Amino acid sequence: MTSSSLTKAVLFHELGGPEVLKVQDVPLRAPGPGEVLFRVAAIGLNRAEALFRSGTYYYQPTLPGSRLGYEAAGVVEAVGEGVTAYQPGDPVMAAANFDFGVHGVYAERVLLPEESVVRRPAGVDAVTSAAAWLTYSTAYGGLVETAGLAPGDHVVITGASSGVGTAALQTALRLGAIPIATTRGEAKRQRLLELGAAHVITTDSEDLAKEVRRFTGGKGAEVAFDGIGGPGFAALGDALAPDGTAVLYGWLDPRPAQLSMNWPQAVHMYANGVLAGTEGYRRRASAFIGSGLAGGTLAPVIAETFDGLGEMADAHRLMESNAHTGKIVVAVG
Repeated sequence: MTSSSLTKAVLFHELGGPEVLKVQDVPLRAPGPGEVLFRVAAIGLNRAEALFRSGTYYYQPTLPGSRLGYEAAGVVEAVGEGVTAYQPGDPVMAAANFDFGVHGVYAERVLLPEESVVRRPAGVDAVTSAAAWLTYSTAYGGLVETAGLAPGDHVVITGASSGVGTAALQTALRLGAIPIATTRGEAKRQRLLELGAAHVITTDSEDLAKEVRRFTGGKGAEVAFDGIGGPGFAALGDALAPDGTAVLYGWLDPRPAQLSMNWPQAVHMYANGVLAGTEGYRRRASAFIGSGLAGGTLAPVIAETFDGLGEMADAHRLMESNAHTGKIVVAVG
């Protein structure tokens, strides 16, 4: 490639709904020292991107012309000086450990630091790979490395129909744990049972703590894995065993998270991007995900695949509708 060229990317110039997303030509330079250029084949959507686009994420976009996107799979086109782990032709994924206002991967080609790239699992196609890294690495990092989930443990997974939620169900089952899924209404109960939930609690009509204690013979769950936060976080304290662990990895409810009045358990605020910044964690997560995909114990639940960057706004509309189960993917090339 020349020292500078153009690529199509999705940008936004103001805060707002999906309609603010625009496909534009943007400059693309050759990779510098420690950088990897790869052609994107598929993009996985994450709720954080909708929050960022609307101005409610934990950091703000720089406008106009902010980029967007954490998760993509593709093939290396070129590498910069000093990069030895990758070469042109290697199948890779974005590691989602960067400011996506700067390095956002909603594009046909992206340039990332070497430490923000991981190898795609052997034999796994781009659409599946785009749906795998962030969801499964969050589930692995939160449940295994942070909470120490063990065989036989009960784990409450809130928002279980989300991409991370379905990945957490599979991760728990792979570890020999017993997943208890939560969802707001009845519409997704059967699908969550089909995905392996041992018990499903509809939080709009059932008492979470009471149901968990009923299902666990009164003792409570060993782990809670929560991507919602807000005042409802307090109910998880009542649902946990006295030595239980709660991991809060998201805040779909923007109100302050509340603790139970009687909370002796451990509480962890989990940030996957921080862990993914360390080489050791990327290596362990890659091994866990790759072996799980190869063995069939992990299989991303893909709600819908859209075709092309021009459909990104519609993909965001589906994500915000909460009508889907699993991951939304946009195929690019």
